[in-house]
Amino acid sequence: KNGPSLARVSVFETNKLSSNKLVGYCELDVFDFVVQEPELACKSFDLLDPASSSKVVGSIFLSCAIEDPVETEKRFAKRILSVVDYNEDGQLSFSEFSHLIRAFGNLVAANKKEELFRAADLNGDGVVTIDELAALLALQQEKEPIINNCPVCGEALQISDKLNAMIHMTLCFDEGTGNQKMTGGFLTDRQASYGWMFKLSEWTHLSTYDVGLNTGSSASHIVVIDRKTKRLVEELIDSKIVLSMRAIYQSKIGLRLMDQGAKEILQRLSEKQGKKMNSVESAQKIPNFLEFFKDQINMAEVKYPLQHFKTFNEFFIRELKPGARPIASRNRDDVAVCGADCRLMAFQSVEDSTRFWIKGRKFSIRGLLGKNVNPNAFLDGSLVIFRLAPQDYHRFHVPVSGVIEKFEDVSGSLYTVNPIAVNSKYCNVFTENKRTVAIISTLEFGKVAFVAIGATMVGSINFVRKEGDHVKKGDELGYFSFGGSTVICVFEKYSIRIDEDLLANSGRSLETLVSVGMQLGVSTRT
Repeated sequence: KNGPSLARVSVFETNKLSSNKLVGYCELDVFDFVVQEPELACKSFDLLDPASSSKVVGSIFLSCAIEDPVETEKRFAKRILSVVDYNEDGQLSFSEFSHLIRAFGNLVAANKKEELFRAADLNGDGVVTIDELAALLALQQEKEPIINNCPVCGEALQISDKLNAMIHMTLCFDEGTGNQKMTGGFLTDRQASYGWMFKLSEWTHLSTYDVGLNTGSSASHIVVIDRKTKRLVEELIDSKIVLSMRAIYQSKIGLRLMDQGAKEILQRLSEKQGKKMNSVESAQKIPNFLEFFKDQINMAEVKYPLQHFKTFNEFFIRELKPGARPIASRNRDDVAVCGADCRLMAFQSVEDSTRFWIKGRKFSIRGLLGKNVNPNAFLDGSLVIFRLAPQDYHRFHVPVSGVIEKFEDVSGSLYTVNPIAVNSKYCNVFTENKRTVAIISTLEFGKVAFVAIGATMVGSINFVRKEGDHVKKGDELGYFSFGGSTVICVFEKYSIRIDEDLLANSGRSLETLVSVGMQLGVSTRT
C-alpha cells in the first residue's frame, strides 16, 4: 500500500537487432483494477502517444485474475519439473530429482537430496509428482529455500524474494517458446527499449531489497519513485560517468588512488570547474543543459527569463517564482517539510540508514557533525538525506521553524554524492566531504542538525541566513554552486514521525523524488 500503485503498460514494436520502439502506453491503478467487479474483468484502455499524452493512438484490452496461491505453486512446479523430466511422464525418479536439486545450486540441499526426496514422496511410491514437488517447494520456501540458482540459465537468484525468483525462472522457461507476447519486470520504458541487450539478471520487482540502485557496484542505472505521480523514473546519468564512478568508488584500487592524490585532483577540478561556470562564456552551455534535462526542468516556474542569466552558475542557482513550491501545513510548526528538490531517503534511526543505504564503514553522527558540534542530542536520531542532482533547483530551504543557533564549517574532500559512492563500503562520503553544519533550535522537534554537504564540482556552499535568525519552515536557507550535492537533516531521537511512504521506499533502498515544501513528517512532542 505504501509503494507505487500506478502501473504503466507500454506497447513496443520489437526489434531484435536494435532498441525496441515505444508506440503507445496506458496507465492504470493496479489496486483499483484488481478489486473491480468480476463482470468488468476485461477493460479497454486508450493507448497514448509517447510524444503527446493528449493524443490517442489505439486501444488495449486488459484483464486480471486472482489465482489461488496453491494453484500458482502447482503450475510453477510443473514448469520446474519439465526441466529434468527426461521421459516426460510428469513425475520425477530419484535420478531426475537429483539432477534438479543439483541445478538449484544449493550445496546444502544437494548433500541431503535423499532426505528431500523422501520428504517429497508423500505416498512412498518412489517417484515425485507435480503436486508433491509443489508441496516440497512451498514447505522449503518457508523453512529453508532450496533454489539458489535458476535451473535454466544458472543465474544466482535473490533467495529472499520468492516472487522475483518466480518471474525470472518463468521468463527463462518461456525463452524461445513464443510465449513472451507480454513481458513484465521492466521498471521504466527506457529499460524496456533496451530489448535483447537488457539482461535477465537486471529484471527486478518492487519487493526486492535494492530496487533503487540495482545492487551497488553492478549498478548501470538509478531508479527513483516520483512522489507526485507514484511512478518509477530512471535518473539520467552519462554511462561513461557511471563507469568511472564504479571504478573509483566500488573498488579498493580506486579508493587507493584517492589516498594517493586523487582527492587533491578532485579539489582542483572542482575549483577549476567552478571558475569556468562563472565565466560569461559558460552561458553558452545553458541551452544544451536544458535540452538534456528537457523533461525535468520547468522554465515556467523560474523567476527570471533565460536571457537574464549571464553565466551558467547564475542559471544553476536560479530562483523560482513565489508560490512555485507550496509549503505543506504552512501554519503548523509541528509539521516538518522537505528542504530541497531532491531524491530523498528517510530513516527513523541511524541504524536503519546504515542497514539500507549508507555503506561506508565509518559513518556516525559524531563523524557527520564534526568535532566542534556536540552530538549527544542526535545520537540514534532520525536521519533524512536530500540528494540534489545537477538538474534540480539548487537552493535549499528550512524544513522546520525555529532559531539558528550556530553554523560550523567542516573541511574535507569532494567525493561524489551519487548513490554509487554512498553505497560503497570503501569510502565514507558524508563524514569525509566538505560540509557546513547548521543547528536549528525548535519548540516542536528539539534541536535539528541541517548539514549541507559539498560534492565533486561543488566547492561552494552558501548560506543566506546568519546565527540568531528566526526562520520559518520553507524559508530559503542557502544554495549550492555548480554540481550535485546533498543535505542531511538529523532529528533528535523520537522527535519526528516520518511519513510512512518515505520510510517504506527507503526500506527498499528506493529514493523518493520530492519537492521543497512537501510534508516530511510530524512532531511526536505535540
